[in-house]
Amino acid sequence: MITAFSIALIVFSGLLMLLVLMHKGKGGGLSDMFGGGMQSSVGGSSVAERNLDRITVVVGLIWFAIIVVLGLLMKFD
Repeated sequence: MITAFSIALIVFSGLLMLLVLMHKGKGGGLSDMFGGGMQSSVGGSSVAERNLDRITVVVGLIWFAIIVVLGLLMKFD
């Protein structure tokens, strides 16, 4: 059981990292330093960006839940 959750943690960690890297820089941070300082003329966020935000939050919550369950399994094993 611990092995399955460890593998799931590795998979969700990689997926979360990719999802975060897919987000567009909002400015004012490190993204400006590496060429993300150009502002687009579109004011709002598109449907794809909102869906990416939602997917990132869901994957982040699953990632957190896996860490909690894995910690409990290791504690009570």
